[in-house]
Formats: sequence, structure tokens, C-alpha cells
Amino acid sequence: MKITVCIGSSCHIKGSRRVVSELQHLIAENNLKDEIELGGTFCMGKCQSGVCVTVDGEFYSVTPETVREFFEKEVLAKV
Repeated sequence: MKITVCIGSSCHIKGSRRVVSELQHLIAENNLKDEIELGGTFCMGKCQSGVCVTVDGEFYSVTPETVREFFEKEVLAKV
């Protein structure tokens, strides 16, 4: 599984660094380092949508406050 987080300026302002940090923590906490590739990219073109995240190409809008719920629903459920 590949998770990509936008680290462009708009998403950075909206908390992408915190989203990345929490995803790193959740991946390690669930022993999924061998199953999940976490990467970053610049602008995904949906700047108004919050921190842009894709999981295997599918788009999601995530905030630092919703990242745990997102991980449980969209990542753990599919691993």
C-alpha cells in the first residue's frame, strides 16, 4: 500500500507535517512498516480540501485531528 501526503505550501499550512508525523507513528505502532510505503509530494491540485492524502491513488482530505480515524478506516481496514 502506498500513502502519499501533500507537503506543498497550502497543505503545510494546514498541518501536513503533523499528519505525516502521526502516520509514521501509526504505521510503526501497528507494525506495518513492511506493508505501507509513506511518501510526500508537492501540490496535488486540491488545495482547498485540507491536507491532501492519497492511498493507492484514491484521494482523501485529512487534518491533524482526523488522521487517526482516517488511518483506522481507510488504511487498517484495507491492509
